Amino acid sequence: MTPGARVAAAIEVLGDIAEGQAAEQALTRWGRKRRFAGSKDRAAIRDHVFDVLRCRATAAHYGQGDSPRALMIGLLHAQGAPLDTLFDGAGHAPPPLTMQEREFPTEPTHKRVIFNLPDWLVDRFEAALGTQALETALALQERAAVFLRVNLAVTTRAEAQQALQADGVTTAPNPRAASALTVIEGARKVRQARVFLSGEVELQDASSQAVTAGLPAGGGCWTFVPQRRGQDAGPGDGQVTQGLCP
Repeated sequence: MTPGARVAAAIEVLGDIAEGQAAEQALTRWGRKRRFAGSKDRAAIRDHVFDVLRCRATAAHYGQGDSPRALMIGLLHAQGAPLDTLFDGAGHAPPPLTMQEREFPTEPTHKRVIFNLPDWLVDRFEAALGTQALETALALQERAAVFLRVNLAVTTRAEAQQALQADGVTTAPNPRAASALTVIEGARKVRQARVFLSGEVELQDASSQAVTAGLPAGGGCWTFVPQRRGQDAGPGDGQVTQGLCP
C-alpha cells in the first residue's frame, strides 16, 4: 500500500469508530476484509488511527471539523506531513485538499485543544499536577513506552540487551529497577525476539518492577484472592493468603 492508501484506510477505520465500533474492533474488521494489507501497512494504519484518538482535539482544530477526513488532515498537518503527496487522489489515496481545507487556522490557544482533554477535566488535571500538567498532557499524546523485565535468574540485563539488539530491538537500561529495560526502537519486534520467546525477558511496566524490587527479601506478603468474579461479587467474596516476597 502507498502512504496515501494507508491514510485513506485510516479515514475509513475512523469512520467505523465514529459509527460506534471500538477502535480495536474497527481495525480488526478492516484487516479481515483487506487480506492484501501487509504487516507494515496495518501498523501504519493503526498508528494513524490511534494518533488521531490521542490528539483528537488538536486534529479537529487544524482540520476544521470532526469528520474522519478532517481529523486525518488536521493530524497530518500538525505532524508536518506532506499533505499534497498523501492527498493526491492517485490510486487508492484520498482526493486532493480543497481550498477551504488548505486554510489552516493558527496554533490553538484553548487548553482543551493543547492538552487534548475534555473541558471538565482540564482544571482538575492542573489542580492535581500543577506545573507538570502540560508536560503530562503532552506525554499522553504520544505512544506509550514499552518496558521489559529481564529474568535475572537466568541472564543479565546486558546479555538480554545484546540478544534483543541482534533481533532488531534496541533497548536502554531503565533506572527504576535493576531488571528493567526501556525499548528505544523495534518495539513491534519484541514478541518475535529469541529471549522473549524463551522467557528471559517479558513485558512489564518499570514502575511495577520497582515496587517489587522494593519489597523486603524473604518477608511475608499478603495477597487477596477473589473467589468469585462478576457483578455479583461482594466484599467478602475472597480470601487473604500469605506468601513469601521474592
